[in-house]
Amino acid sequence: TWVQFNFRYYLYALLFMAFDVETVFFYPWAVAFNKLKLFGFIEMLIFVFILLVGYFYAWKKGALEWK
Repeated sequence: TWVQFNFRYYLYALLFMAFDVETVFFYPWAVAFNKLKLFGFIEMLIFVFILLVGYFYAWKKGALEWK
């Protein structure tokens, strides 16, 4: 049988994957934090800033609301 799912299921899955991959990048950064010094800290701040921009954009568009 062919079952059609609502588009919102796919959107939630995509957002989950995007923000779940974020945690995968945090672990190696935390392990090597002492070696990276200031450069690694600034690089991670930029990474988190880009992710927060994406999060707030999705929130503003209403992608995180279940209707």
